[in-house]
Amino acid sequence: MLKVIFFLKAGKANTKGESPVFARISHNQQSIDMTTSKRISKERWQFTNNLRNVLKLEKEKVLKQALDIFELNLEKKFNELTKVDPEISLTQLKNEFTGKTKTEGTSILHLIETHNKFFQKKVNTDERSKASFQKYERSKELLTIFMKKQYGIQDIPSNEISSAFIYNLESFLKYESVYKGRVGIKNNSVVKYMRMYKTACYYCIRMGLIDKNPFALYNGKLNIKDAVFLTQQELNRIEDKKFAAERLERVKDTFLFSCYTGYAPVDACNLTSNNIFQDNNDALWIMTNRTKTAIRANVPVLPPTLKIINKYKDLQIGLIPKISNQKMNAYLKEIADLCGIDKNLTWYVARHTFATTVTLGNGVRIENVSSMMGHTNIKQTQHYAKVLDVNVMEDMAKLGEKYM
Repeated sequence: MLKVIFFLKAGKANTKGESPVFARISHNQQSIDMTTSKRISKERWQFTNNLRNVLKLEKEKVLKQALDIFELNLEKKFNELTKVDPEISLTQLKNEFTGKTKTEGTSILHLIETHNKFFQKKVNTDERSKASFQKYERSKELLTIFMKKQYGIQDIPSNEISSAFIYNLESFLKYESVYKGRVGIKNNSVVKYMRMYKTACYYCIRMGLIDKNPFALYNGKLNIKDAVFLTQQELNRIEDKKFAAERLERVKDTFLFSCYTGYAPVDACNLTSNNIFQDNNDALWIMTNRTKTAIRANVPVLPPTLKIINKYKDLQIGLIPKISNQKMNAYLKEIADLCGIDKNLTWYVARHTFATTVTLGNGVRIENVSSMMGHTNIKQTQHYAKVLDVNVMEDMAKLGEKYM
């Protein structure tokens, strides 16, 4: 709780014998002093018991009212700032209250840092993934490098960001940024970074820090590529293959688990027996939230899934063996070679296979597929529906029968 005490600096009296009234602000065992821009004589301050007694002079009544308003406005500013950052310092509070950090408070890096602090709390409570937070931090780093290199500045007020600034930033990310010796970032990653800036600013609008989103005019588009997925024949080939190496058997089972549930690697690895529920019809479900988006993603347990769960039951904490994404993808390349599959097999191919071959390809409604995959909107799922030529052929075959 914020505590405010008013006191007199008697040693700084003016020619009228009036001394400045200061406020001592205390919070969490810290304190800071600041002027109220008001004055009163030492004699009257002491006579009125620091304005606590019943006041008779109109001048002192007005002063008391001014100090009450000062304290009220200070507490209001404190409450506004702690909503954004509960650990705000008293120096920051003083600067914000006196208007000394008006430019700093609305600078683009300040806005992004404010959002990222909020996002960090979501990560700490497992509402969002650590990987997503790292991308937001990387976006801040890239913006800092751009401003220094392109404009020779450390930061810029958000209301001074122009369309030229935004599209110069996009161009810099695409063609000039350097990371681990690589120059330039691919279009889809650039668009995602730019959307992160937009998301951070929208958060700050909700918190009352700015009125307009400087990135609202950005309209870069993702280049949608056909997702790599396995056909039913290729899926059967992996399922029927017996591997001599135990590590490949574990990778095969983990991959197939994702093929039949649609969970992304980070979500699949976090599943435990606590995520399994039985409904009123005795059907088993896996229930969880996606780490990336915190969206609910509940999936019925298919027979192949149950077989894998039972195989590894009580052998580890999770439903499936834990393995790093890097090792998983390396071993999947071996599996692809041994099964004669000429595709770049990665863990995410399993998620795509669930969306296409396992569900949409078997007539599951797209709305239900979208729900099971934890998509935020159905457009994300429609991407998978576009690549299913087999569905088109089946529908056209039915149509052809009508014309026979």
